[in-house]
Amino acid sequence: MEKGRKIHLELKDGTAVEGVSFGASRSVSGEVVFNTGMVGYPEALTDPSYRGQILILTYPLIGNYGVPPADARDAIPRHFESERVQVAGLVVAECCGDYSHWNASKSLSRWLTEQGVPAIQGVDTRALTKKIRREGTMLGRIVYDKAPPFEDPNERNLVAEVSVPEPIVYGDGAPRVLAVDCGMKANIIRCFLKRGVQVIRVPWDYDFNNGEYEYEGLFVSNGPGDPKMCVATIGHLREALAGNKKIFGICLGNQLLALAAGADTYKLKFGHRSQNQPCVEIGTRRCHITSQNHGYAVDTKTLPEGWQPWFVNANDQTNEGIRHVRLPFMSVQFHPEASGGPTDTEYLFDAFIESLRDGT
Repeated sequence: MEKGRKIHLELKDGTAVEGVSFGASRSVSGEVVFNTGMVGYPEALTDPSYRGQILILTYPLIGNYGVPPADARDAIPRHFESERVQVAGLVVAECCGDYSHWNASKSLSRWLTEQGVPAIQGVDTRALTKKIRREGTMLGRIVYDKAPPFEDPNERNLVAEVSVPEPIVYGDGAPRVLAVDCGMKANIIRCFLKRGVQVIRVPWDYDFNNGEYEYEGLFVSNGPGDPKMCVATIGHLREALAGNKKIFGICLGNQLLALAAGADTYKLKFGHRSQNQPCVEIGTRRCHITSQNHGYAVDTKTLPEGWQPWFVNANDQTNEGIRHVRLPFMSVQFHPEASGGPTDTEYLFDAFIESLRDGT
């Protein structure tokens, strides 16, 4: 990294802003999105759902508590949501070089440089966020030297890039949950394991109907990009819906379950990426504050007979979950496992696991 070097963030509509480099010395292109969370940048930057995206953090000072060590427990990162930084690039108003935290091992700048991720500071992130809210998510690039072409990451199968290459088994408890890894956050695995569940983590395109593993429940994870790119997963889920396995999905898993059931999905104008999204459980007056990271949503008008919306976003009325009226199939668009964010809806893990144990 060349400290203090002037670089640019350019949007496809012609907008260009100058700032200072504090990450890797390279240019990159991607989809520009924003997150309004005040904390949780180590978790956000390692969330596979951000694959291919240039992330704007709206909080004015980022990096003040540094970056925790990259240690693991039971082969699962303790402090991150995956083994590496997943964003294509980072945009902040100010990066704190003089970090302070008892568990910090390095600065944000050093971490990004080591990970090969470019970053720019000294720009008006609030103005950029307002622009994206007004005009919608758009392509962009961080230009360090030669400008790369604008690239839409959603035209790639991003899920295939972040999923595990082969099955991994965690724990030896019961019941057993087969988890389809479409870019699964580490805290989802932690949430299952701390409840005594054995997790069988399989690649995104693994045929979980082939009988290789015995399991009581099927879980479909979060992940990046357009859900319609996951053709293999949708086909396997469609077959599973004809069986009697209990199914639970989170985030991308909500969209994939809807597509397998015969519904449709669509791209949101600028998505939901924050730790304070209010979601109302339909049929009740309960409103949960949730952590979210997605750019696509389920079109509830296309849900087939037997399916119904479960949660709705209180801000824009978009879908936040679906379930079958009789069969044990359910999913939510938000993140019950949070990390970072509120844990108000972590009870959904308990409900799913309890249904596996008592057979209901």
